[in-house]
Amino acid sequence: MFGGAKGGGATELDAFYPIRPECKADVPQTRFKPRAGKTLSERRWHASFTQDGHLDIAKVLRRIQRGLVKSYQELVLVELIFLLKISGVLIEAAPLLAYGVHPSIKGVVWEFLLGCYDPNSTFEERNLLKEQRSTSIRLLPLPDASAYDHSSLLLAITAITAALEKYNTWKAECQRVVNVIGTGKFITTPLIGEDGQPTDNSLIGVPLSDKKVLQWVQTLHQIGLDVVRTDRALVFYESETNQAKLWDVLSVYTWLDDDIGYVQGMNDICSPMVILLENEADSFWCFERAMRRMRENFRTSASSMGVQSQLSTLSQIMKTVDPKLHQHLDDLDGGEYLFAFRMLMVLFRREFSFADTLYLWELMWGMEYNPNIFSLYEKSDSESEPAEANENAHTLSAKSLKQYGKFERKNLTIGNTEQQHSALAVFLVASVLEIKNRRILKEAKGVDDVVKILGDITSTLDAKKACTEALKIQKKYLTKTKKA
Repeated sequence: MFGGAKGGGATELDAFYPIRPECKADVPQTRFKPRAGKTLSERRWHASFTQDGHLDIAKVLRRIQRGLVKSYQELVLVELIFLLKISGVLIEAAPLLAYGVHPSIKGVVWEFLLGCYDPNSTFEERNLLKEQRSTSIRLLPLPDASAYDHSSLLLAITAITAALEKYNTWKAECQRVVNVIGTGKFITTPLIGEDGQPTDNSLIGVPLSDKKVLQWVQTLHQIGLDVVRTDRALVFYESETNQAKLWDVLSVYTWLDDDIGYVQGMNDICSPMVILLENEADSFWCFERAMRRMRENFRTSASSMGVQSQLSTLSQIMKTVDPKLHQHLDDLDGGEYLFAFRMLMVLFRREFSFADTLYLWELMWGMEYNPNIFSLYEKSDSESEPAEANENAHTLSAKSLKQYGKFERKNLTIGNTEQQHSALAVFLVASVLEIKNRRILKEAKGVDDVVKILGDITSTLDAKKACTEALKIQKKYLTKTKKA
């Protein structure tokens, strides 16, 4: 089977993401449990492929997104459970049953949702690409599958593979600079002293005069410190080998992206990929694809943060859909929405348990899915500017539209192509603000109060409800801005 799903037949999330006993009281409670017959199961996943490996992505998206709250009655029920819990009437509310993806196949499903693979490719083509990626790191374009017959496509991919630098060679290059790379160990102390001299004899002879090399070496201990703090409650990271795997992936990615480099928070995005995908190269490519969506958020300078562009979009959205709440926040000196910084940077990792975060992410990625994402990413690697999709809802058939997520479908309908700034995450933050509208208007006397109110969503926020509300806000915002 292509991809090798991890895990077995256990249905309890704790069996897949066990928490260290001494940490259970300190982590957010998991609210969602896989729902038999509703979740995208391993059986349904395999049934979504044709005999030669083409994936019916529309069927997969339908299964992932079907958990969204559809009826007013269901919305009222969810809200009632929430209100009873926070009021103390329900001490231990029953967990809400989730749809989403079964834990045993999350990793391989994510590879498609994030654009690592084309759903129109075959098993043979993906296995070849998988082998290529396990031995390569450069982001070079693949041929357009539509321009080749099957045998010619394999020859074209093979030709490109032969020209690629090997992943092991790339990693060995990193190891020649810092010999801890790839050993199952990692570092947490600076390799360069305050005097600019190496603190480790192994760095003698390393070209530290090269700005890229020096910057990378100076970053490695910070990555290590963040690795130690990453998902420390999970049994998975009791193993130094697993911590080192996360460190290796982040270190190699940082070497590759010497423009932005490593920024705290990338570890929180990368960690689930390392846990879900046993193969390190698969983890890397899944993380790299996720960073395609989020990379600009991590671009920082002395005067600005990359995520400010999304915060600015959030401000514009709130000003359009809820001017009263926006004005109140502005009066509290919160009109720049800096209190939402963390939510956008690490995609709600702090607001949800680990298992709930995975459910939220796959729901978001399913809603944002564009069937051309693989070819768009591959094309953008060969161009100086990111490639953009030219499709719109008016030129696509009803069958083709089903291959798009609900959020992306709405963007196509309206004609909105601003992927980075109008990402679903921005509308999701707006939905959280709308859910907390009354409390903020009534109780918030300063930005600290807003932060406290939003902090209360930990372990209580319903991801399905928030995503449903995000779709409503998106529709309202796009309609109003189009009229304007």
